[in-house]
Amino acid sequence: MYNKESLKAEEFICHEEIEETLAYAEANKDNLALIDEIIAKAKLRKGLTHREASVLLACENEEKIQEVYDLAEQIKKDFYGNRIVMFAPLYLSNYCINGCVYCPYHGKNKHIARKKLTQDEVRQEVTALQDMGHKRLAIEAGEDPVNNPIEYILECIKTIYSIKHKNGAIRRVNVNIAATTVENYRKLKEAGIGTYILFQETYHKESYEKLHPTGPKHDYAYHTEAMDRAMEGGIDDVGLGVLFGLELYKYEFAGLLMHAEHLEAVHGVGPHTISVPRIKRADDIDPDVFDNGISDDIFAKICACIRVAVPYTGMIISTRESQAVREKVIRLGVSQISGGSKTSVGGYDHPEPEDERSEQFDVSDTRTLDEVVHWLMDMGYIPSFCTACYREGRTGDRFMSLCKNQQILNCCHPNALMTLKEYLIDYASEDTRKIGEALIAKEIEKVPNEKTREIAKRHLKEIEEGQRDFRF
Repeated sequence: MYNKESLKAEEFICHEEIEETLAYAEANKDNLALIDEIIAKAKLRKGLTHREASVLLACENEEKIQEVYDLAEQIKKDFYGNRIVMFAPLYLSNYCINGCVYCPYHGKNKHIARKKLTQDEVRQEVTALQDMGHKRLAIEAGEDPVNNPIEYILECIKTIYSIKHKNGAIRRVNVNIAATTVENYRKLKEAGIGTYILFQETYHKESYEKLHPTGPKHDYAYHTEAMDRAMEGGIDDVGLGVLFGLELYKYEFAGLLMHAEHLEAVHGVGPHTISVPRIKRADDIDPDVFDNGISDDIFAKICACIRVAVPYTGMIISTRESQAVREKVIRLGVSQISGGSKTSVGGYDHPEPEDERSEQFDVSDTRTLDEVVHWLMDMGYIPSFCTACYREGRTGDRFMSLCKNQQILNCCHPNALMTLKEYLIDYASEDTRKIGEALIAKEIEKVPNEKTREIAKRHLKEIEEGQRDFRF
């Protein structure tokens, strides 16, 4: 049944193939000769199959695990350098008709305050986000055709792009909404979205149907085939993810990589991003009822194995995770993180009273954006607010071609420094600005092309003089 080129969910995410993969990985977890072969293949920076990567995930030899960690760190540097892209989620509405048993937005939850932003409230939220320094948002909304129709989402996107407050501007809007039709994906594309993101939640069909007992999300095939419809609708950057903790992690890992292989085989473009959320406590939700929680060490191993298996993809970690966990996995391949996040509707402009909470999940990393930026720079990373590739048309196969050839750094490195310079001047605290200026002075000299380096230096000076939004 397994066919990665099929457009049927149960054929490109084939349960029997995953079971065989897990059995193969378990049988070979101590086969050091095979593990060495797989690591050698990973060093070619061309990726691994789901079966090969599953062997690395099953491996328990500490020396080999460390080799994978070291390789993941190097691959991250080779493809993405020391940049970490910054973003924030923006929750538009928590009205939802689905019955997802792990999400507090489920339709039967009577504890949570239901909210939907008006366009004026969208402006207030976006202004608050701009005043923090954000340039990239991921908008979120529950599935409700009455309260959150596609027309509402499109209106919000138009509003977001229209807002210019002081030197602030949202330059890229990524969208995380429920699976929809090809026609609606075309509308999102025309609205100028960046990446369309949809978490699978779980690739285990039987578990999926039990976890989604009611609502349109119950349809496993329609949900799993969403990325194919999105690409048919013209969206060439899509983001995958599973919610670790719902099903056994090795199963999810194999399914996730099979989905990436499918997109590559059918569309010539794998996932632009892969997210790795873990289930967290929330209103009306106790993660302890799910028996598949994973330790921080296993979580780190998953991140490293994804990085070596899918070297070109951007990897995202949210404020679900603590500072300590984020610090560990950033080194192992994560390239995008959120900062100063709120997971409630309207939470940026008006923080909620305790009795009106509407968060989707508890945030573990509660630091401000400025504190996160400072922390990243202390570790030698460049916090990047860049959105240049999307606006320069470097999306889909054009982005992937540059990334896979490790050429994306020629424009991304100076773009990161210029957007960091904007942040430092417009929003940073004095201490953050001081460490940032020193970082920029050091990192600008690493731009390999002399002409590009000199143009970037000129733009940095022009940013000091009040100009904004330069990009390569």
